[in-house]
Amino acid sequence: MGMMRTVVATSIVLACTAPTEQPAEGRIEQLATELREGDPWPAIRDERIRALLPGAMDAAGVDAWVVFCRENANEPLAIHVGGEAAGDDAAYLFFRTETGVERVILASSSEVITIRERAPDSRVESRERGESVFVAVAEELRATGSRSIAINRSDLAAADGLTATQDAELRAALGTSLASRLTSSQELVIRWLGVKIPAELAIMRKAAEITDLIEREAFLTVVPSQTTNGELHQTIRDRIEGLGLDHSWRGNPGITTGLDRGRGSDLARLIKPGDLINIDAGVTVFGTWHTDLQRFAYVLRPGETEPPEEISRSWETAKLSSRKMLDAMRPGVMGWEVEKVQIDWQRERGSLRHWASTGHPVGYWAHDVGPSIGGYDTGDPPRGNQLRELEPGMMFGYDGNAVWPAEDDGVTGTKSITIEEMGLVTENGGEYMCEPQEELVLISAP
Repeated sequence: MGMMRTVVATSIVLACTAPTEQPAEGRIEQLATELREGDPWPAIRDERIRALLPGAMDAAGVDAWVVFCRENANEPLAIHVGGEAAGDDAAYLFFRTETGVERVILASSSEVITIRERAPDSRVESRERGESVFVAVAEELRATGSRSIAINRSDLAAADGLTATQDAELRAALGTSLASRLTSSQELVIRWLGVKIPAELAIMRKAAEITDLIEREAFLTVVPSQTTNGELHQTIRDRIEGLGLDHSWRGNPGITTGLDRGRGSDLARLIKPGDLINIDAGVTVFGTWHTDLQRFAYVLRPGETEPPEEISRSWETAKLSSRKMLDAMRPGVMGWEVEKVQIDWQRERGSLRHWASTGHPVGYWAHDVGPSIGGYDTGDPPRGNQLRELEPGMMFGYDGNAVWPAEDDGVTGTKSITIEEMGLVTENGGEYMCEPQEELVLISAP
């Protein structure tokens, strides 16, 4: 058994490992070390507020933004404004000025010393415990004469952190006239978070690379007719946690073999010859940035040296679809226009349409905010984020798809190859965040 596993591992490395000056394992450890050292987020957060928030406020048509932070049930955007360690209720206010954004923090007297140390460029105002933070916010807003005040109420989860109780208390403190100036922060949040600065992109390139290598490495552990989806799932979880990294989502990774099944993994299923293995995994680094990549392998049947024609052709269809969409990811292009490239190509190649949307932003969440790569030829006109234009600094997890009718253990359905890569929009077009998967990994059967 040990010799068989050695042979399998050798064939996989030759098939799928991207050229590198170091063995894959050494590179994984090196990247993990780099992605654990220090805490780059505070400096990056301050730069994002300075460089990107003014433009986001202008695009959203607001001159003030109020974010309330508190202990235990905190605001989803607390980490982005500096309120992740809030104890007593605190308010983070941002006012658009002629030269940028002024940040004002209203906090209890027991916390202002620490806050001033962490946010030296902010005006930090103290209030005694028990004094209403909402009254203090109202006084600041009246003093500045803000005309359009963004609050986190929205059908977008990331911009919906203001609770019903907080909303009622704020409006009562503002009074009818000032409360009439409140508006949703949704557009501001999408504009601000959707673009990443160069320092973040450098981190995300390393995070994407280690995700890719972890998934490729995991194929080495598969012993056909012995390894289950659940065992492969646990192998990847253990590897990520052992490196001191975290998971991009709660059930990470997704493992699919056999027929398409939508969301979720059949962890009890045995991986067998003739299976396609789809690993959908992501890592979280520095507690802030998330990746999302899919990698594929085929388990050769006895006597096979390459996949069946249908699978080989589907692999090429999906891979070329990914390349074509990356070429389409240019500033000013709408999300639905990128999906159109995929859908038209699928039809040309005779592929069925995949059930899921083609792509999504990736970054602060595995499914981040920003344009959606979807909405083409669904029976309804594109809408919402499908109509948003791509901008430099936006990242996407997007699938190059091929879908065909299939049967497995007497059950009919479909099988899919959905090569998910991470692409970056630049001034000059699309770039991969890490080496894309060029070849289908082949795993030898016993």
